Order: sequence, then structure tokens, then C-alpha cells
Amino acid sequence: MKRIADLSLFCLFIIGSAKSQTGNSISLFKPEDRGHWYVFLQGSQKGNDSLGVFQFENGVMHVSGQKFGYIATEESYSSFHLKLEFKWGVKKYPPRENEKRDAGILYNVDIYNGDKIWPRSLECQIQEGDCGDIWLIDSAFVIHADTMTKRQPYHRVFKSKDAENPTGEWNKVEVIVNNGDITYLVNGQVVNKARNPNPKAGRIMLQSEGAEIYYRNVELQKL
Repeated sequence: MKRIADLSLFCLFIIGSAKSQTGNSISLFKPEDRGHWYVFLQGSQKGNDSLGVFQFENGVMHVSGQKFGYIATEESYSSFHLKLEFKWGVKKYPPRENEKRDAGILYNVDIYNGDKIWPRSLECQIQEGDCGDIWLIDSAFVIHADTMTKRQPYHRVFKSKDAENPTGEWNKVEVIVNNGDITYLVNGQVVNKARNPNPKAGRIMLQSEGAEIYYRNVELQKL
């Protein structure tokens, strides 16, 4: 009986450990994990960041914004809960020096024809005043309000409310993709929903798009 009891406890331990591992959050884009992410900048080869567009200091990622590009995961994801905090810096660069500060979280990124500006993906918009919009890039599509969006080079789904803090303050953004259901939260408030994304899975990227921005506490939980 003791052996059976021990075996039962062992099985429960294994099941519990598997569940715990699935639910654990991981930190993305840590400087010590260079094998798990890469940088791509317009006009440069993959991995070449000679200008230091993406820099790390004391747990904060500083993105200068002086060239269009992104920092990307090597791994692909389909169901996940992504959390991060961002705040805007001061500097802006051509061709957007007179435009709103702009950046974004790209996910379900499909590198079907290599890295480029911008690959087929869905975006959680991070732009002054527009944080939480859905952008669909390179014919990506979703179902929003029971209607399939059009397959276009770029298509926008507006957020339902403005929950963004003033420029210069930290904001918390969450992107949840759970078995095809998409939810965006900004500072704890639901601002957008959609479902049935295409592409269904892919890499995760943070953009550099002409404006200085800071990121911290970038965490991902597989669902």
C-alpha cells in the first residue's frame, strides 16, 4: 500500500509541476538571453545594431527610435498573456519628427518571406493617444464585432476607450491571446477585443518607429 501511495504522490507531483511550468511567467528580451531574441533594423542585416538602437540598463530597455526596426523573439507563440510597461522619451526622428510618438507590440508575426518593415502580423498599437488600437499588417485579419476585417496592407480597429497615462508616465499594457480570443488592456482597463486571428501564431516583436521609448517588466505567460 505504501508503494501505491508513494506512486500516487509522485504522479500528483509530476502533474502539478507540469501545470506550474505552463503557468509560469518568463521575462522576454533579457540582455543575458541573446540566444532567444534578435534585432532587425531597416537597411541592416539581422542582428546588426551598430547604432545601439536597443540598449539595456538596470532592467529597462531603452529604444532610441532613430531607425525603424524591432527586437524579436526567436520562438513563436499562439496562446499567451504578455505584460509590459512603457513610457515615452523626448527624442523623435525623421520621417516622424513632426508626428505623434509611435511604436507597437507585434505578435503572431509570420516571417514567411524574411524580416522586413513590417512583417505580416497583428499589432497592439502604442502611439500617443491611440494606445490599444489593433493594427492588422500585410493582410492579417481578425473577427471584430462579429465581422471579419478586410485583408489590406494595413487595417485599423479602434480602441473602445482611452486609458493611456500622459506622455512621460509609465503605462501598463497587456495582450492576451487565448485559444483565438484576443484582449488588450491598458492600465488595467479592457480597451479592445477580437477573435480568430490570422496568422494564428508567430513571434513577438517590439517596434522602433521614430520615437524614443522605454520598456520594462516585459513578461510572458504561456496559456
